[in-house]
Amino acid sequence: MQPITDNAELAAFCDRLKGEPFITVDTEFMRETTYWPKLCLIQVASPSEGACIDPLAEGLDLQPLLELFADTSMVKVFHAARQDIEIFHNLGQIPTPMFDTQVAGMAAGFGDQISYDALVRQMLKIDLDKSSRFTDWARRPLSDAQLKYALADVVHLAALYPKLRERLEKAGRMSWVEAEMAALGDPATYDLDPEKSWRRLKPRKFTAKYLAVFKATAAWRERTAQQRDQPRGRILKDEAIDEVATQVPLSLDAFNNLRSVPKGFGGSRFGPDLLAALHEALKDPEAYAPKIERGPPPAQAAGAVVELLKVLLKAKSEEAGVASKLLATVSDLEKIAVSDDADVPALQGWRRQLFGEDALRLKKGELALVLEGPKVLVVELD
Repeated sequence: MQPITDNAELAAFCDRLKGEPFITVDTEFMRETTYWPKLCLIQVASPSEGACIDPLAEGLDLQPLLELFADTSMVKVFHAARQDIEIFHNLGQIPTPMFDTQVAGMAAGFGDQISYDALVRQMLKIDLDKSSRFTDWARRPLSDAQLKYALADVVHLAALYPKLRERLEKAGRMSWVEAEMAALGDPATYDLDPEKSWRRLKPRKFTAKYLAVFKATAAWRERTAQQRDQPRGRILKDEAIDEVATQVPLSLDAFNNLRSVPKGFGGSRFGPDLLAALHEALKDPEAYAPKIERGPPPAQAAGAVVELLKVLLKAKSEEAGVASKLLATVSDLEKIAVSDDADVPALQGWRRQLFGEDALRLKKGELALVLEGPKVLVVELD
């Protein structure tokens, strides 16, 4: 078994796939020691054939595949697509339209973030061979066992997708998955602008000085990680960003007094760069600090309300046969507990219909939660 390694072979393979209703896609990549994922293998299958594509092959141009990804008449099927889509976004083309079988599995009642192995086992009655799961995909040549293992994922996915889609269509839930796919296909989801990197973290304070230093430190770490192609955590841990913002070290020696900053940081090549970034941000912290909309302070009883909403969420998700994580997050519940007008997904669209309206009615005392044996029932109150 050989992967596709030359341009003519790739172009011919992609030509044969044109006109198919869908293709299934998976990737093998390495990123344990890098910032940027190193794409090592791409697996693609249609209902009739499949192949492994070697992106490390010298001179191989992936443009025919990227053009296929841009063909809106063909669905691109993934499982747990987030990191795969990030890779293709970096290559210049987000596959569209797409279908993520992990999200679909959550909507179809297979639980929170069901694994690919479990979904194949339950829907296709096949136990997958995972003997090559932990392998060095960057080493060449790849063995027949590695290639067969990699290709099997997309071949089984091609058999699974029509069954899962039919199940969702019968249940009237395809629109749920399509709404999730819109977010997954949004380029903003993969924005790696260092100045926006603070958003993936949780600031603990809201003063302009703290937020300015918090943002500047996060941006410095992101730029440095990108330039050096190293994981963020190897440059600076998340907790160190909060400590820098809290303590505001304004000299190289001051860095060495911080507990979460690497020993000797002030005397390293990193110290002067970060120090310069902090001084620049503090020239006008009010202007540089991100503007964060703060909600109302939690009501005294909000904690109890959140716990009730968690029970309601569990009951509604079990009743509907949908993963609770797809309906609402704990953050959603915390915001609903203090505001009926919270701007959260759980109070929008199909989620509001399935859960959000009842969450608000529970708060108003119009619904009650009743235990009947091991089951929680949601009942109307007069």
